[in-house]
Amino acid sequence: MPKLVYDFAEGNKSMKQLLGGKGANLAEMTNLGLPVPPGFTITADACKVFLKTGSVPPELADEIDHHVAELEQKMGKKLGQADDPLLVSVRSGAAVSMPGMMETVLNVGLNDDSVNGLAHHSGNPRFAWDAYRRLIQMFGKTVLGMEGDVFEDAIEAAKQAKGTKNDLDLDADDLKALVQTFKAAVHEHTGREFPQDPRAQMDLAIEAVFGSWNSERAILYRRQERIATDLGTAVNICSMVFGNLGMDSGTGVAFTRDPSSGQPGVYGDYLQNAQGEDVVAGIRNTVPLADLEQIDKASYDELMTIMATLEGHYRDLCDIEFTVERGKLWMLQTRVGKRTAGAAFRIATSLVDEGVIDIDEALRRVKGAQLAQLMFPRFDDDAAKDLVTKAIGASPGAASGKVVFTSAAAVEAADAGEKVILVRRETNPDDLHGMIAAQGVLTSRGGKTSHAAVVARGMGKTCVCGAEDLDVNVAARTIKVKGDGTTIAEGDMISIDGTTGEVFLGEVPVVPSPVVQYFEGTLAPDAGDELVASVHRLMTHADEIRRLGVRTNADTAEDAGRARRFGAEGIGLCRTEHMFLGERRESVERLILADEDGEREAALAELEPLQRGDFLELLTAMDGLPVTIRLIDPPLHEFLPSMEDLAVKVAVAEERGEDPGRNKKLLAAVQRLHEQNPMLGLRGVRLGLVVPGLFAMQVRAIASAAAELRAQGKDPHPEIMIPLVGAVQELQLARDEVDAVLAEVDRDGAGTDGVEWKTPIGTMIELPRAAVIADQIAEAADFFSFGTNDLTQTTWGFSRDDVESSFFTRYLEKGIFAVSPFESIDRDGVGSLVRTGVEKGRAAKPDLKLGICGEHGGDPDSIHFFHEVGLDYVSCSPFRIPVARLEAGRAALD
Repeated sequence: MPKLVYDFAEGNKSMKQLLGGKGANLAEMTNLGLPVPPGFTITADACKVFLKTGSVPPELADEIDHHVAELEQKMGKKLGQADDPLLVSVRSGAAVSMPGMMETVLNVGLNDDSVNGLAHHSGNPRFAWDAYRRLIQMFGKTVLGMEGDVFEDAIEAAKQAKGTKNDLDLDADDLKALVQTFKAAVHEHTGREFPQDPRAQMDLAIEAVFGSWNSERAILYRRQERIATDLGTAVNICSMVFGNLGMDSGTGVAFTRDPSSGQPGVYGDYLQNAQGEDVVAGIRNTVPLADLEQIDKASYDELMTIMATLEGHYRDLCDIEFTVERGKLWMLQTRVGKRTAGAAFRIATSLVDEGVIDIDEALRRVKGAQLAQLMFPRFDDDAAKDLVTKAIGASPGAASGKVVFTSAAAVEAADAGEKVILVRRETNPDDLHGMIAAQGVLTSRGGKTSHAAVVARGMGKTCVCGAEDLDVNVAARTIKVKGDGTTIAEGDMISIDGTTGEVFLGEVPVVPSPVVQYFEGTLAPDAGDELVASVHRLMTHADEIRRLGVRTNADTAEDAGRARRFGAEGIGLCRTEHMFLGERRESVERLILADEDGEREAALAELEPLQRGDFLELLTAMDGLPVTIRLIDPPLHEFLPSMEDLAVKVAVAEERGEDPGRNKKLLAAVQRLHEQNPMLGLRGVRLGLVVPGLFAMQVRAIASAAAELRAQGKDPHPEIMIPLVGAVQELQLARDEVDAVLAEVDRDGAGTDGVEWKTPIGTMIELPRAAVIADQIAEAADFFSFGTNDLTQTTWGFSRDDVESSFFTRYLEKGIFAVSPFESIDRDGVGSLVRTGVEKGRAAKPDLKLGICGEHGGDPDSIHFFHEVGLDYVSCSPFRIPVARLEAGRAALD
């Protein structure tokens, strides 16, 4: 078995997979000579054994004994000794930051004897009993699984008996009594006494932290953030330093740059006479970090020096936790800080300008998901607004919704299709469900480093914190504005601005994001908007280095025009079936009902000029760029009325003795075309081969539209794509018909200038068989486009419309999926087929053009896979074009 425990001095920041982010960075700070309390880290490998077997590795106890003995020697004190005992924290630390999702226990080592020694040695009995009550409270929740309200209610009762609302007004005797109340509650709720053996406390806490990896909230957070389920968490055992020893002590969180805007400066929160959990939980409102300069200048100056050191060392925004113990500064954690989407772009380009990183590294540090966030609307500055209060803008965005006060209410309302704002005094990790469901989060307590702020920023969720003017009464389901007495009830509409911190009554209108205006071409990159300038620089670099082309999925000239403004280099998928809806249904019905060739040809003749008009508009919008047009794909009965509705109409007419007329003939046609599983029936190339003239009509419309545009001096580039091919014979038969129509239009002239032109003919690879025999199909194709929506359905045996609403949630909860295979490409299964199709297709035809036009074409993770396997382009919806361009550039740096 490999080594399971590392002293802080033995690790470094590159060991995150083993030591977790917290342990690796504690080790890095230790080796930088920064003031880190001594301690050691239990590896994530030990956690993996625990999760697999239900118990810790047998050799772990001896390794912990060894490191505890070394720690005791360094500190000159022992766990559990009666006078001045050694106390430690037991904290989680996964390789990927999961703020607040797993467990922490502080002050491990205190018991009924050592609390008196701590009180005597510190000269502060209140501090000692406060530390003991915190241990029992955390241990009861984390290790023994008690409800947190048991302890919170006891604290509130103690404060009420004292006639105060402030925890600091409880003296040593009050806290001593509270300890007895907590211990009695532990016995009442668990049937066991609070453990007095410090080593038993440590062992149980370690196992609880391991177990918290699979807590409901941790699983939900990993699913939300697409974090692998098998990483496990390390556990950090760190000697305690105390920020609650008096007003010359305190605790805080600092950022080397503003995580909301990216601006350099002094950002963070500080709380005197408190432990770190008080800051993160938002239980007490903090003071700005800058105030520390007046409170304790020596600690402030040292902290500023350390912050500069860490940012220079990590070459990025750093998030720092620290404690001041009677004027002595201690560093408890650092990590590359979470930031808003806007801050990510600004920081990346600022660090380039400062010479800290190069432009390639800057591009690596921004993500397509962040760019997508920046494209969301913002509140209209000119709209009438009813301001309620202004607090701390903790995570930008413009969010409106009905007020709800619990996470359960947020989830229920969101499931019913309602937009809500989750309002809490402060959030805690158990509120994650509600935070995900809500449009935004508003708290009356906490600051930019509170749980609500950190988690909201990570999710790109709008958040306003520290609204002290709001009295949030969860029990009464009301908010009372302290200044004017206005009452806001559950269900009332409010709007929150996560940038300014403003809270408004009612729904405030929104306007387009400046980033969207930039992509639309209505806001110049040098117009003075710093964020737009940063986006422009990184998008320009992404376009310069990316190998993948980016096209769009568009069926109308309007969509094509927007996509082109957003940077699309053509259309990768035009779905022609959308052109058969609306007023054209009658012509389609006549086509389906035709009993004779003449009737069918007449119906096709009605549709052809309409199709030609569609293609004229589309090819004009994309003049000079390729337009891949997929011939009709769905089964024909989708264009007819429902069988049930027709049956009712016919039955009613016959019951009344009336002539059902055309409805009876339609019903017969629908019944004739009805299939048990139409997605695997008569559609795609099969339809074109069975219904004479259908594909020919579409191809003639495409070719004649292109010929007309060429005669006008334009430069159309249509590409014809034949769907659902599973055998080369299908493609060859369809291609023969397509080639004949193209040759006919070319021979007839149809307005051409006599210049020979070629229309590429290809197919969609959307069946597993097509991927496996791609070398055969390539012989009859000029290009492949992978239709990963259908390829995912046919590979998994899923009907997307059915399974996503029926059991996908359970599959995600059980870890069968980390993310829906329709959202991000299933690399092992569907991805393997794509790779096979690429390799076999190119082996048969080296110059074969390859693209993808399923929804995965706009998914950031999937784009990196498509770059890796060698596709030429991705195609996605117009709004996702910028995301695809950015990620294609980032993929080139992998």
